[in-house]
Amino acid sequence: MSAVLEKETFDIRLLHPISTAELQRRWAAARAQMKSAGVDVLVTQSTNAQSGGGYVRWFIDQLNGGSNPLTVMFPAEGLMTVVNQGPFGKDRKFDGKSAPNRGIGKRVFTPSYPSLQYTGNYDADIIAREILQDGHKTVGMVCPATMYHSFGARLTELLKAQGVTIVDATDIIDKVKCVKSAEELQLVRNSCAMQDEVMRRVAGHIKPGMKDFEVYAYAQYQGQLLGSENGIFLGSSATPPEPAAYKPRSQMGREIKKGDVFMLLVENSGPGGYYTEIARPFCLGKAPQALKDLVSLIVEAQLNTVKRLKPGASFPEIWDAHNAFMRSKNKHEEERLHSHGQGYDLVERPLVRHDETQMNVEANMYFACHPEVTTPKEFMTICDNFLVKPDGTQEHLHKFPQEVIEI
Repeated sequence: MSAVLEKETFDIRLLHPISTAELQRRWAAARAQMKSAGVDVLVTQSTNAQSGGGYVRWFIDQLNGGSNPLTVMFPAEGLMTVVNQGPFGKDRKFDGKSAPNRGIGKRVFTPSYPSLQYTGNYDADIIAREILQDGHKTVGMVCPATMYHSFGARLTELLKAQGVTIVDATDIIDKVKCVKSAEELQLVRNSCAMQDEVMRRVAGHIKPGMKDFEVYAYAQYQGQLLGSENGIFLGSSATPPEPAAYKPRSQMGREIKKGDVFMLLVENSGPGGYYTEIARPFCLGKAPQALKDLVSLIVEAQLNTVKRLKPGASFPEIWDAHNAFMRSKNKHEEERLHSHGQGYDLVERPLVRHDETQMNVEANMYFACHPEVTTPKEFMTICDNFLVKPDGTQEHLHKFPQEVIEI
């Protein structure tokens, strides 16, 4: 917990609020970018609480419930307007000083639901009305991919009809959002420590006779007890040489047997909402040497990427170096994503990939790194988080052993 946060008093119902000083730092950085880009107001929307709240939470330290939209208008000057689920025609005014309404001047309500198509325009109608009333001429949409289509299409239609210019402002916010503050990095470390402890508890709990989903449920429960808020857990068991691969909850009905391998991926957010992720294989008995060798190769591949995460480095070049390493080991190249940034979203820019060409590595970015081998006969990955330090070194944030955990 930061020294700033310790001095603040919050409602006892609020779990792990970010400090007001941190929110003010974000707002000032966003407004500096807006000024440079000539943007009057930003609009962003969260539609999936499971994702952690993303851009919306970055602005207001809140996430939506379920899949109901939560929309934020962030002006270059003044307090924010927020639209969220609630009664028709109602709004509430705030002074923006107290959580959970820091920086917010007004909340406007509407009972819209994504499963009811005819309500799809309700939120956009309110946002368009507020933008036009405030006289904004240039609107920056922040990550339109996270908005419902009906919202974005309707808002664009209404604003363009009144001569308002709409631009994509995602890049200007990503420039400041991807580099973490000291307070944010402490939350990241707390999340990694939570996941290390989840893995330790799973190692002491898993046993033959359990179903795959029982391991999943236990890991999720322990994470929640340790302060986790949301997340995804993937895994399955198999008898070697059949690979134990990632499976969703609906495919976790297998019973674990002595000698089996269980693969577990923990992708949950820690106290305060920052995502990290860890993956390890467990063996209920002595691990086959082939499995240990594959883990060693993956750890080497991970280090090959991590050591290149230095300020100024090119992401496409790091991607190419990873694929060259995999070819040198007679393994397949990466075809999806083996390393990426994180934050309030599980996957966040920047990506260590050929198409991340607008950013380079910067100090105080942190990355999940999970190279893998995936074939019909093999599956293995090791996942950990790493922080890029200003001196060009990398801090390994997870501490759990990078090996097959023999039970």
